[in-house]
Amino acid sequence: MYSATFIFDKKQFDEAFYRLDQAIAEIAKLTSGYLGEEAWEHPETGRVSNVYYWQTMDGLHELMKHPKHLEAKAAQSNWLNGYQVIISQVLRTYGDGAISHPTASFINS
Repeated sequence: MYSATFIFDKKQFDEAFYRLDQAIAEIAKLTSGYLGEEAWEHPETGRVSNVYYWQTMDGLHELMKHPKHLEAKAAQSNWLNGYQVIISQVLRTYGDGAISHPTASFINS
């Protein structure tokens, strides 16, 4: 399993941002092996972290090559005060099963 974490500091969002963001979210869900996503915002800094999960790298590559993703990447400076992307291979997950999570089918003990 793989994850892509997109961390960014917000600037000013406009209608174009919201349209593109929604389109990319829908496209991600249609990529092969997509498992889910989650997001957090740091209450003190406003920094946002979006994490997407895939069974294989294929789906992640599909999203990265999609024209809407490339459009957003080219225009990111209009809406963001910086970003960092972390691509990770998930080696292990575990929990007590009490919360629903995209990696639930991958849980190891």
